[in-house]
Amino acid sequence: MPRGATRTNRSKTVHDLTRRAFLGTLSRCGLGACGFCAVAEWDLQRALAAERPESGPRREVEFFETLPGGAVRCGICPRHCVLNDGETGACRSRVNLGGRHYSRGYARPCIIRADPVEKIPLGHFLPGAETMTVAVGGCNLHCLYCQNWQHSQARPDKLKTFDLPPDEAVEAARQKGVKVIAFNYTDPVAFLEYAKDVAVAARKAELRIVAATGAYIEPEPLLDFAQYVDAITIGLKGFTNDFYETVCDAKLDGVLNSITTIANKTDCWLELVNLVVPTYNDDPATIREMVGWIRRNVGCETPLHFSRFVPMYRLTNLPRTPVTTLESACRIARDAGLKHVYTANIAPHDGANTYCHKCGASLIQRLGLKILENHIADGRCPKCRSPIPGVWK
Repeated sequence: MPRGATRTNRSKTVHDLTRRAFLGTLSRCGLGACGFCAVAEWDLQRALAAERPESGPRREVEFFETLPGGAVRCGICPRHCVLNDGETGACRSRVNLGGRHYSRGYARPCIIRADPVEKIPLGHFLPGAETMTVAVGGCNLHCLYCQNWQHSQARPDKLKTFDLPPDEAVEAARQKGVKVIAFNYTDPVAFLEYAKDVAVAARKAELRIVAATGAYIEPEPLLDFAQYVDAITIGLKGFTNDFYETVCDAKLDGVLNSITTIANKTDCWLELVNLVVPTYNDDPATIREMVGWIRRNVGCETPLHFSRFVPMYRLTNLPRTPVTTLESACRIARDAGLKHVYTANIAPHDGANTYCHKCGASLIQRLGLKILENHIADGRCPKCRSPIPGVWK
């Protein structure tokens, strides 16, 4: 059993609970009177009845190459997995069946939750908005500290899942007044086919789509997906190839390429998050190099969140990130000229609040993921009238 596997996951998902217990949990969390309680209740009885092993892939992958002998080469991420008939890729979510490439777990999410948009994290996109968050099992990254490893490091067909076709997901959100659908907990790169179809349906219904991703993906499928996405937070997990290879089983260049692709070739609102892991990526010189790259290649107005590491999965031997380390990282970023730098996964802390980059006026006060005050008016600082970058309505 992997280290940390016995740790209790306090963030329960729908499939962990009976119908009555689930609704009780929503009520205790203060969600009992909100619109999404009805969304959850809408599908809960049917979803619980629908729990069953995945019956088989139902959606062909759009980006792959057929090779001699019935093999396929996946074109979604820089791994370019070559799969013989019956083999599954490193993401655990795509399979070669008879010389064709299929997505496992299509329309079979393992997580359906109500969350604030701040959990993505997004600090400059519809503050306080409620999301319907969905996730499908699998991930093409294998991070040693993954907070949701029970789902991300499992094949979708090995998890308890719910039948939720794209049109039904969108209709549920629309009827209950939830205006944002989010992809989080696992990486939408691994269930890109489902995420895209949900996003297409959401765009037709005039709902917003947001996504949290490690962005280890090739430019063509990224751009194909991003045209239907309103905001995206990319996890820039470190800034050395050694870190990415050791901790994430990936390469840094693929992520940097995705960041510049989103920033320069799409209309998506972009934010970045860096989980600061003690002894792994907390070196001040490396952080200084990273924020310098962000300013040169993405711009000084792109929000950057420094998130606190919590021991999990295979890195349970490390301590939580010291608060002083996060504060130091924020100072380095601000000294480099970044205008909107935040702390995440720690509360209460002033680093979670938004201030005007010109006059210093308090704009948004937060307590963890909760909005206490929001003084931004028409996208501007109410004091000096400077425009505040973001999506505010």
